[in-house]
Amino acid sequence: MSFVGKSIPKIDGMAITTGKPVYTEDMVPPNALVVKLLRSPHAFAKIKSIDISRAEKVEGVECILTYKDVPGHRFTLAGQSYPEPSPYDRLILEEIVRYVGDEVAIIAAIDEETAEKAMKLIKVDYEVFEPVLDFEKAIDHPSIIHPEIDLHCNFDIGMQKEKNIVSSQKVEVGDVEEELQKCDVVVEETCYTQAQAHGMMETYRAFSYFDHTNRLVVVSSTQIPFHVRRQLSKALKMPASKIRVIKPRIGGGFGGKQTGAVEMFAAIVTQTTGKPAKIIYDRKETFTATNSRHAMRLKVRLGADKEGYIRVVDIQGLSDTGAYGEHASTTFGVVGQKTLPLYNKTKAVRFMGEVVYTNKMSAGAFRGYGATQGTFALETAVNKLAEALKMDPTEIRLKNLIKEGETSLVSDGVKLGSSTLHKCIARGREMIGWKDKYPRQEIGDNKVRALGMAVTMQGSGIANIDTASAEIRLNDDGNFTLLIGSTDMGTGSDTILNQMAAEVLEIPIDKIIVHAADTDISPYDPGSYASSTTYVTGMAVVRAAEDLKKQIIESGAGILEVSIDEVEFDGEKVVTFDGDKEVPLEKIAELQVLGFGGKRQLVGNATYGSPVSPPPFIAGFAEVEVDKETGKVKLIDYVAVIDCGTVINPNLARIQAEGGLVQGIGLAMYEDIRYDQDGRMTTNSFMQYKIPTRKDIGNIRVVFEESFEPTGPFGAKSIGEVVINTPAPAIIDAVYNAVGVRLTDLPITPEKVFLAMEKN
Repeated sequence: MSFVGKSIPKIDGMAITTGKPVYTEDMVPPNALVVKLLRSPHAFAKIKSIDISRAEKVEGVECILTYKDVPGHRFTLAGQSYPEPSPYDRLILEEIVRYVGDEVAIIAAIDEETAEKAMKLIKVDYEVFEPVLDFEKAIDHPSIIHPEIDLHCNFDIGMQKEKNIVSSQKVEVGDVEEELQKCDVVVEETCYTQAQAHGMMETYRAFSYFDHTNRLVVVSSTQIPFHVRRQLSKALKMPASKIRVIKPRIGGGFGGKQTGAVEMFAAIVTQTTGKPAKIIYDRKETFTATNSRHAMRLKVRLGADKEGYIRVVDIQGLSDTGAYGEHASTTFGVVGQKTLPLYNKTKAVRFMGEVVYTNKMSAGAFRGYGATQGTFALETAVNKLAEALKMDPTEIRLKNLIKEGETSLVSDGVKLGSSTLHKCIARGREMIGWKDKYPRQEIGDNKVRALGMAVTMQGSGIANIDTASAEIRLNDDGNFTLLIGSTDMGTGSDTILNQMAAEVLEIPIDKIIVHAADTDISPYDPGSYASSTTYVTGMAVVRAAEDLKKQIIESGAGILEVSIDEVEFDGEKVVTFDGDKEVPLEKIAELQVLGFGGKRQLVGNATYGSPVSPPPFIAGFAEVEVDKETGKVKLIDYVAVIDCGTVINPNLARIQAEGGLVQGIGLAMYEDIRYDQDGRMTTNSFMQYKIPTRKDIGNIRVVFEESFEPTGPFGAKSIGEVVINTPAPAIIDAVYNAVGVRLTDLPITPEKVFLAMEKN
């Protein structure tokens, strides 16, 4: 292939490195009002009174809005296809505030200084309630976080809001308890995963204005422009046809910007005043008033026979969604969906549990989306089972993992279309030196080095839900315009979609102009999440390019006055097989676009949604060094062997993988959102919230073990999320092999390791 499988540089790479791309803030009109938000100092309270009279008199204040001034129609900020499975439990502003940082009033002024001055003059009297801060005590807590009667769910997600339960789930095949009785070995482990901040470089931001036709235009750093339009329509009670959402370049998202955190505040100011308005969160607001990963408690029981076959997988969970239910049920569901099919020699499997409200910042979408938490718990238990069976952890996995062409108890008979996971394990253990180094080596100075490993799966889009469209046009000069609705968050998705189109059309990639994510212009795309862009949008692009190529051949044959069976298109011209006649692409474009007599521009269109979500796989191997005197853990080497189907762009895939691995290392060793006893987040800056730097992560090696996914574009699957899942269980296992303590409460700080060693 000419373009697919090649490490073509990002089409916007040079512009990014030279500071040329236009981000949201760069596009703000100079006369835009500055929007600031007054936030609750209490974790759970009711506004008894709010006095804005003094603040309104400040010169330069355009408007101040409270809960009395905004529509009372509930909605969700979750970026999900309609009808959303997340509960409609939000208002723009509300009389009840549910976490420290919840919005109380919207202030719009001519500049930031004026808005801040006015904010300090607003007086609020609160009736303070007892907050729910421990998610393990949320169910049946005396405080009911959502007492309102107009909360709405589009589906039955098992909500019992009077008990603070957002969602209840249970999936069971076979009789778990009966099969456990038959097992020769049963292990149990309870794991805790913490809330994790996205830490993207560009904070949340948006601006809005009315265009010359009096339509509301919102420009936002978002992963989900089409979903944001729907959210605004519901929140503002404005027809969606009157709203346009534009996504410029994004400085990172990682799932956080799958939640519409800021757009409505600028939009309602514009709706109220008729003037342009901008809102830009500072870093503290991004940490404290947006969303995070769901903290979870997951109890795993595994049963196996004496030959080492895993016969039972039982996972029971509790998830903390915070003050609102964005992505509550779906993230929790993915815990089971991406773990139960993995070990398929089972006779009974079960996943069950609840998601609860607490008086903390909402959780939302985060790279890995539940599979990260589920993988940590399951793989930690599998490593414990391997020890109980006196088996090598690699061997127990090779014996039990699902293979290509097989199905599982929860797969409804659908066979796995592609997998090289067994090859990934074999290659990874060779690269890490498993045979020589496992389980550990004493290296002197009270330090020991050890190995650990884990495997994982994810998905490629959401089966039977995600649907993307693409359009590609032949322009009058013989160049092309590719219109897509997906969002490039720095991942290079615009580049790989360009590569796919160029491969089909057999043209250089610089002949294609990529235009993405404008709800007025782009064909519909749900957005960049659920690892869907390469797989779902990519297939739409391939089919649109094939459609256009067919039209080019038909047009060329007509011009040459021959049958379409007598010609081919080579990217430059339509030519007969015998070479006697040809017409250049530029001539076809000229006649089709500029010609008279009913000619039409050639445009390829396609829409694609898949009935399956083929999983990518990873085998991850960690080598750590532990100081037995201090408990300090140093990551020496991390090897990730990845099956993401056909690799469209190896360099971009490798960069994606390395970034995800670092986030997974951060989850395992450093990152932790913490609150004080009053519900105030204490890790609200990069000074307190520690993400790993390049010096913290040791050596990272990424290689690919390609498979061919028959339902994917050129055989490709996703890679964006799966890469974050293995570091935590692999590192935890390596630490156990080093010093004999199996920590199951993330992150594993030196303090925790030291205290566990002392106790041990």
